[in-house]
Amino acid sequence: MINAGAILTCSLLKQNMNLADRFDYVTKMFKRLTGGEYLAFNNAVFLSERETADRNFALGYYMRENKCFPEGTNLMETLDFYFQLCSIEADCDSASVIAATLANGGVCPTTGDKVFSTNSVRNTLSLMHSCGMYDYSGGFAFEVGLPAKSGVSGCIMLVVPNVMGICMWSPPLDKYGNSVRGIQFCKDFVEKFNFHNYDSLIHSPKKFDPRIRKAESRAKVVVNLLFGAYNGDVTALRRYALLGTDMNLGDYDGRTALHVGAAEGNDTVVKFLLEKCKVNPFPRDRWGFTPLDDAVRFGHTEVQKILEPYTEEDKDNTTVDS
Repeated sequence: MINAGAILTCSLLKQNMNLADRFDYVTKMFKRLTGGEYLAFNNAVFLSERETADRNFALGYYMRENKCFPEGTNLMETLDFYFQLCSIEADCDSASVIAATLANGGVCPTTGDKVFSTNSVRNTLSLMHSCGMYDYSGGFAFEVGLPAKSGVSGCIMLVVPNVMGICMWSPPLDKYGNSVRGIQFCKDFVEKFNFHNYDSLIHSPKKFDPRIRKAESRAKVVVNLLFGAYNGDVTALRRYALLGTDMNLGDYDGRTALHVGAAEGNDTVVKFLLEKCKVNPFPRDRWGFTPLDDAVRFGHTEVQKILEPYTEEDKDNTTVDS
């Protein structure tokens, strides 16, 4: 993602078309990426690019000397094409839709138009993550951990895969050519939300995940607890316990993991919940049944033997308290 790579890419795009048609093809693709939002051509930038292009001409000749271009490439035409594409103009709204299209696997979220294949998007995001921020790309990957592309106009396009696309613009640049405020925003962004590629919400108590609603999160945990108890999966239950989950959680009917474990005759589950998790041994579901009631109803004598002492302890405690 440097000038040499961009020039070479221009030489590969629609080689069989004339320059006008090639430019028209690319702008139409960008228009689809933006979902029809603002996209223009800045002629002043184009003229400036072409007049101050000594280094780009030097790169082009050097690559031609090393036979980097496809056979038959017209270098002057390719460089003109490159200068034209450098002069395409967007605003923060339209550029954010481009980022969102990349975040959405190549499907524009505002129009539903499938612009790129998922493989192309994966490759593009991999490049953005590894080299989209000039010489600061390594530091950005370490501190922010998200694919992004910077421009010397002061623009940064940030992609949170499967979540959102963001575009920010603030012209003051650092020594690498990146927006100073844009970089700071990105750092603050991942400081608050667990969007860094290697973040874990579980072990990042100071961060939160806006993708998960509390009600949905609790419902998912309850379902997993009950399925773990149903299948006799003590390992899954242990994992939730180690994460600090309330093992007394119940579903809509008030059925807890202990209820399900007792009803299914999973004595290892019942022992784990009572001995290790210290759950309430006599929760009642909406019909008034306790885990012991379930063990008796379904003829699980081993589970019944495990539960009965806890019930006796409760009776003793009730007598003392009274």
